[in-house]
Formats: sequence, structure tokens, C-alpha cells
Amino acid sequence: MRIGIDLGGTKIEAIALDNTGQELLRRRVATPQGDYEKILVTIQALIADVENTLGKKGSIGIGTPGALSPATGLLRNSNSVCMNGMPVKQDLEKILQRDIRISNDANCFALSEATDGAAAGAAVVFGVIIGTGTGAGVVVNGQVLTGPNAIAGEWGHNPLPWPKDNERPGPLCYCGKQGCVETFLSGPGMARDYESLSGEKLLSKDVVKKASQGDVLAENCLQAYEDRLARGLAHVINILDPDVIVLGGGMSNIQRLYQNVPAIWGQYVFSDKVFTKLVPPKYGDSSGVRGAAWLWSS
Repeated sequence: MRIGIDLGGTKIEAIALDNTGQELLRRRVATPQGDYEKILVTIQALIADVENTLGKKGSIGIGTPGALSPATGLLRNSNSVCMNGMPVKQDLEKILQRDIRISNDANCFALSEATDGAAAGAAVVFGVIIGTGTGAGVVVNGQVLTGPNAIAGEWGHNPLPWPKDNERPGPLCYCGKQGCVETFLSGPGMARDYESLSGEKLLSKDVVKKASQGDVLAENCLQAYEDRLARGLAHVINILDPDVIVLGGGMSNIQRLYQNVPAIWGQYVFSDKVFTKLVPPKYGDSSGVRGAAWLWSS
């Protein structure tokens, strides 16, 4: 049995999978706010609940925003900010009295979809999360590619490729740079773009809805988004040449992306033909917690 924990800013979710990927049990509780020790205790209690209910122990994988620093072993860049700078893995292994595996949420998403999701069986998978932020994970032959700096897949904090004059120098990103992919392709990025065109503040989902109703400015905004996504993913294809790119996060629900973006990216990919597939996720919001469980796939 494999147990996955998805540590989010507002909720902590647990799942138990059998060896075939069948879901045995799922639990969800609120994340204690601003209290590191309570978060650890909550995770411990969730695992105990799952194992007591099912009557057996399982391996434990944990997905979290941010990643463990290879230099210090401490967590960095988590949206549960009380976790940052803390020895999360060591502390959890101490209270649980067993080894665990930790990876960031984008890696877990990619692993889930590469294992038994929309990209099952593909050799190289690039799993993208485009929602409030923008991130990605890379899976090669069923294994998460982490890298010596634990930043493999940090696609969102590269500059938007082939920028147009009106895209330079680009919006300021929280990382301190300007023009990052995240500032253009996140949900807030689309909302900001629409506001600059119309003067109206809308959520990205409402911009998409207006475009479907024939609103010209919203349609222009979506076409610009599709071209930017095509450029961003073409850059990835030129470097990684993945078999499948899976989109996740709130923006992955825009169905027209799966037809329109591949129709555009060929002009940016350094190849006469692009065989890479762009697909929606099989498990959606559940991919993070399932991928955490699959961290023990080997």
C-alpha cells in the first residue's frame, strides 16, 4: 500500500493506493495556519487514521509547494510559509519512525499523470501546472527528474521566449525578475492582460467565458495567451523533446488550448514536424496526492 499526502496552503489531503493504483481511501483536513508543529502532528494523525482504518501500514510520499534544498535539506518556497527553512523530512521521519519521500507538487502531478494518467507509458513527460502560479515537473522513464539543484521543471521562472515589443520588459514577478513565463501564463496573468485591454477587472475564468460569448477584447486576450503558451512550450520541446505535455491547474480547463496551442507551436519548434502531444490530465486536482503516493513506485 502506498500513502500519498498533499500538503496545501488550505488543506492537507491523504490517499491510499494499492499496487495497481486503485484508490483505497481518501481523507482531507484543514491545514493549521502558521503553526509548523501542528502541521506535522496533523500529517501524523492523517497517516494513523488511514493505516488504522485499512489495518496495514504503507509507504509514505508527501507533495508540497516548494522543494527541499540540496544544500541544507530545509524546505524552501512553500506557500505554507511557516514550513520554509524547516527540516520537514527529518522531523516527519522522526515522529513517524520510518523513511518518507518528499517532492514538490508539480513533480507529483507529472509523476501521477506519467504513471497511470493521461501520459501513461510515455518515456518523457512534462507536467505543467498553470493556475495561480506556473510550474512544471519532468518524468523520464517513470522517474521524477529532480536535478542537483532540485529545480528541474521550474519553467515558470524563465523569460517568455521570443517576446514581442509590447511584452518587454514584462511584468514584475515575485521572484524579483521581470517577464517570467509565470507572469504571462498564470490565471492572474491572463486577468491582468485583460484589464490592460479593457480596463475591467475579471477573473481568468470570466475572461474565457466572455470570449466564448463573442467578446472581441476577451477573444484577443485568449489568442495572445495561446500564442504565449505555444512559445513557452515550444521552448521546452526544443530542450527536452517530451513525448507528452500534460496541462494541470485551473487554466488547463480551457478546452480550446489543446487544439489551438499545437497548431501554433510548430512555427517555434526547431523541427519539420512536432509529434509531442498536448493533453488534459486524467486525474485533475487529484494528481498531486496520487503522485505523492507514487513517489514510492520503485
